[in-house]
Amino acid sequence: MITYPNAKINLGLNIVEKRPDGYHNLETIFYPINLQDALEVNLLEGEGDYALNVSGTPIEGEPENNLVVKAYRLLKKDFPNMPAIDIHMYKHIPTGAGLGGGSADAAFMIKLLNDKFKLGLSIEKMEEYAAILGADCAFFIQNKPVFATGIGNIFEPVQLSLKGYYLVLVKPDIFVSTKDAFAHIQPKQPTHSLKEIARMPIETWRATMKNDFEDSVFQKFPEIAAIKDKLYDMGAIYASMSGSGSSVFGIFREQVEFVDEVFSGCFCRQRTLE
Repeated sequence: MITYPNAKINLGLNIVEKRPDGYHNLETIFYPINLQDALEVNLLEGEGDYALNVSGTPIEGEPENNLVVKAYRLLKKDFPNMPAIDIHMYKHIPTGAGLGGGSADAAFMIKLLNDKFKLGLSIEKMEEYAAILGADCAFFIQNKPVFATGIGNIFEPVQLSLKGYYLVLVKPDIFVSTKDAFAHIQPKQPTHSLKEIARMPIETWRATMKNDFEDSVFQKFPEIAAIKDKLYDMGAIYASMSGSGSSVFGIFREQVEFVDEVFSGCFCRQRTLE
C-alpha cells in the first residue's frame, strides 16, 4: 500500500509570546500544497520489526529516529499484533525548509497503517497520535487549511481557498537553524489576527501579512531575502518565507516561465494550488 505525503506552507507567522517552558506561542495559517513524498508499506520478510529504505533526497540520522519509524512504534504499543513492516520512502520534499515534510510523513504513516491493518482509528484518535510526534504533525491528518495557535499544535478550520493560483517554491542550499530563526525575535501580539487578514483580498496580503522569522533570517542570510524580492519582481501577488525557512514561495495569478533559469542552483518547483 502506498500514499503520498504532501508539504505545507505558512501563510504568515506571528510569534506572540514566550512561554514559561521556553517555547513560543505563535499564530499562523497552514495551507497544504501538492509537493509530495511517496511512502509505501509492505509486510517484512525476515528478522526485525521493521526495515526502512529511503531514496531521493538523503536523510541524515539513524532509522530509529525517523518520524515514520516513530509513528509505527507508537501504534505498535497499542496494537502489538501489528506485523513487522518493510517501509520504502521516496523523499522529494526538501528537509529543513519550513515545509513540514517530516511531519507529513509521520501523519501519513499513521493513516497508512490504519488503512492497511484496519486498526479502526478515528480521525480524532489519529490526530492524538500525530500530536505526540510533533507540534504540526496532526495538521496532516485532515490536511485542510487551518489557523494554528499554541506552539503550532492547536488548530481551527479556516475558509480559505487559493484554487486556481500558481505557487512558485524556491529552496536555496541554505540551512537555517532554530537559533538563527529565533535570533532577535521579540514576541508581540499582532494588531490584526491572521484570521482577519486571510479574509481580505490576496492583493492586500503583501502589506498586512508577515512572517516574524524573516527579520532574523534575512539579516543573517540576505540571499533568502533576495529570493523573496525576485518573486515580487516576477509578479507575485504575495511572497513569504515558509515557517522558519529556508524555503520561500510566491503566489501568482498565472503560470511563470523560466523559473528554473531564474533560480538556478536552488530547488525550485511550480505547482497549481487547490
